[in-house]
Amino acid sequence: MCDLALPVDAIYGVTRQIRRMFDLDADPHAVADHLSADPAFAPLVRRYPGQRVPGAFSGFEVAVRAIVGQQISVVGATTVTARLVAGQGRAVGGVDGLDRAFPEPARLAEVAVGKLPMPRRREETIRALARGVASGDLDLGADAAPARLRADLLATPGIGPWTAEYIAMRVLNDPDAFLASDLVVRKAARRVLNVDGDKALVQRMESARPWRAYANMLLWRSEAEYAWE
Repeated sequence: MCDLALPVDAIYGVTRQIRRMFDLDADPHAVADHLSADPAFAPLVRRYPGQRVPGAFSGFEVAVRAIVGQQISVVGATTVTARLVAGQGRAVGGVDGLDRAFPEPARLAEVAVGKLPMPRRREETIRALARGVASGDLDLGADAAPARLRADLLATPGIGPWTAEYIAMRVLNDPDAFLASDLVVRKAARRVLNVDGDKALVQRMESARPWRAYANMLLWRSEAEYAWE
C-alpha cells in the first residue's frame, strides 16, 4: 500500500478535469442520432463514429493559445507559445523540454510592454485577458456561464467571435459552440453543405443545434482528410 501524493478531493478534481479534456461525459449516440438526421452530415457521422470535442485542462492557457494563434499557422503559434513559456513560465522540476509551467495570469498581466514574442496588439490582448482573469472579473473556469463568458471575451479588445467561440468550445465544453468564421469550416461548408458566407452558414447550421460543436469537429476532420486526398 502506498501513500497518495494528493488528497482524495484533489484527485477527484483532476479526474473531473481529465474527463472534460476528453469529453468523456458526452453521449455520442445522442449526437450521432441527431446529426445523422441531416443528409449532409450523415456520411460524416458514419465516417467518424464516436466524435468528441476535446476540452482543456487550463482554461487560461487555451485562451492565450487561441489569441496567439490568431491569423498565423499552427506551427507558428506553437513556436511563439514555446517562446512565451520559456520567457515567462515558472521553472519546475521535469525532464528536458518540460521544465516550465505555463505562465500564470498574474505574471502575464504585469509583463512589461514588448517582452512577449508577438505583435504589440496581440500582446496587449493577452495582457488584458490576464488582468481580467487575475482580478476575477473574467471567469475562465469550466463551470462559467457560456453567455456571460462570450460577452466578457468580446468586450476584451482584440478578441472577436472566432476566439470567443473557440474558447467556449474548448474551455466550457459548450456542445453548441460553432466557429462560423473559421477558414477551414468555411471550406468544408462549401464542399459538404453547399453553403457560402457566414450568415448563410449560421442559418444552415440551425438544424445541428444543440450539437453544433460536434458538427464543427466533423467539418474540420472532413476538410483535413479531403486536403490530403
